[in-house]
Amino acid sequence: MAGQGQFGLTLAELREVMEHRGAEGLELINTKYGGVIEMCKKLKTSPTEGLQGDLQLAERTRVYGTNIIPPKPPKSFLRLVWEALQDVTLLILIVAAIISLGLSFYKGESEEEETEDESFRAKADSSLEEKVGWIDGLAILVAVAVVVLVTAFNDWSKEKQFRGLQSKIEHEHRF
Repeated sequence: MAGQGQFGLTLAELREVMEHRGAEGLELINTKYGGVIEMCKKLKTSPTEGLQGDLQLAERTRVYGTNIIPPKPPKSFLRLVWEALQDVTLLILIVAAIISLGLSFYKGESEEEETEDESFRAKADSSLEEKVGWIDGLAILVAVAVVVLVTAFNDWSKEKQFRGLQSKIEHEHRF
């Protein structure tokens, strides 16, 4: 394996050490590698001063690869919309809008013991209400859609801005 002959430890062994934390990691280092000092000897580095010079760094980068954590991929806009829809208040509003829409299209039985005048007024009022009763439910759904889209857009722009700042910081602090 690459790295075994030159530095005494393989990349797989270093990864195994990194997978263990705390007392478990220290125990692994002490039992398998003979302690921190012995591990540093195998890696040909100083436990107090680290690497000496750019040549050692370049050679270790060639053998072990770069020591970076790759950034997480950014969330898509649709993912942010889905996360915004998980708000309890918005879910309650969506359910209320669906119920309102359902009830607006439901036609119940009318009472037949009304006078002709009252019946005419009631039919006029109810027919107008039946024609526009769906607007309440639709208005709630539109309001929810606006809130969700604005929230998702704000989150998306904040994430984009954060990644830009993070990239700028990484480029400024290269050694």
